[in-house]
Amino acid sequence: MVTGHHFIENLSDSINELAEYQLFGRVSTILGMLVEVGGVERELAIGDRCNLMPRGADPIPCEVVGFREGHALVMPFKPLDRVGLGCRAEVATAQPALFPSNAWLGRVINAFGEPIDGKGPILAGEDHMLLKNKPPAAHDRKRLGEKLDLGVRAINCFLSTARGQRMGIFAGSGVGKSVLMSMLARYTEAEVSVIGLIGERGREVQEFLEDDLGVEGLKRSVVIVSTSDESPLMRRQAAYSTLAVAEYFRDQGKQVLCMMDSVTRFAMAQREIGLSAGEPPTSKGYPPTTFSELAKLLERAGPGVKGKGDITAFFSVLVEGDDHNEPISDAVRGIIDGHVVLERAIADRGRYPAINILRSISRSMPRCLTPEQAALVARGREIMSTYEDMQELIRLGAYRRGSDPKVDEAIMIYPKIEAFLAQKPLEKTSLADGYKQLAQVLGMAPAAAKPAAPPPKK
Repeated sequence: MVTGHHFIENLSDSINELAEYQLFGRVSTILGMLVEVGGVERELAIGDRCNLMPRGADPIPCEVVGFREGHALVMPFKPLDRVGLGCRAEVATAQPALFPSNAWLGRVINAFGEPIDGKGPILAGEDHMLLKNKPPAAHDRKRLGEKLDLGVRAINCFLSTARGQRMGIFAGSGVGKSVLMSMLARYTEAEVSVIGLIGERGREVQEFLEDDLGVEGLKRSVVIVSTSDESPLMRRQAAYSTLAVAEYFRDQGKQVLCMMDSVTRFAMAQREIGLSAGEPPTSKGYPPTTFSELAKLLERAGPGVKGKGDITAFFSVLVEGDDHNEPISDAVRGIIDGHVVLERAIADRGRYPAINILRSISRSMPRCLTPEQAALVARGREIMSTYEDMQELIRLGAYRRGSDPKVDEAIMIYPKIEAFLAQKPLEKTSLADGYKQLAQVLGMAPAAAKPAAPPPKK
């Protein structure tokens, strides 16, 4: 219950935060989604906010994206309805921020932190999180932690992911990345899942929430949504908001699983913004700021400082035309700590998740596996590699059994490995059970768990 004394204190704090005066300029030019504002260009910098005041309509928030001939160039977050020449543009003094709280768990919000799930108002927290926050200093960060149980045996066993690791999910459209991400959100042992749906199809949002994520998955998740019909600034801000919410729970000491679908749409939004501001296009039309913004965004995930939690992240990358060497895929792969490749040919033959194990890699695996687990993984990869090297000959019937004992063994075991890698969306497999099942498939001794540290000597 809020007492009269506390109400007066809060009111006094709010009054003290108000600016002594309000700066405003005027709209001088409108060209597409780009608006030129004059009169306050010396009071603004790149990334600052202002509000356009249309005639007889709600204010329209905008962001400064550049300057030209003494005027500030701003882009709106919402449509420019009823905005005309001479409209006021009020300068916003506060830095863009969110105020997350534990009450956000189980909620669906937009890029501004406003609820869009029809469940009523959302309780704001006391502390703010800057949208464009900086990652922890490199020398203050912890090292990667122990393996994180993700509940998907193909990733748990062959692409073990440490706490605080950043992984990419590289896939074309319709190969199953959304279903894979929902499985990770439901089955992970991380305490909180933060999911950013960037540039998502509007009709698929409800399907993802109800069918893929489900009630149990949503309970410990925060979902940030920006659909494909929204402005590029909204799509880009949804990505920043996803990381800001993840950082809030990380700073509470929690293990956070942050997932974003997709980084490619974030890059496309940045491309629209950069080109509108007059940046020169480089590779495939992406301006230089796209790649610098990618690095700033992805570096915010990872291990936290001592005494706080970690953000283990999975960023999906929509590879255009199934080209895994296109500019965004190449840039993301060089920043993160491993990649999961979903292949259309595997999905076409009905094996889900359609992970190509031989083309995927986790850079933390050598440090977080026991010798027994490493032997299992190496043996499984060897059999898959042997079979796929001879796959064409086997299908054509050109290979004769008995010609090579290793190939004969691969032909016998490979179907079992394929069955092991397949997993239904409602099926969960723990780390220990995954290694046990893999050992049975390969006919090897079960892998022992990583030994605990010895107790300190008295």
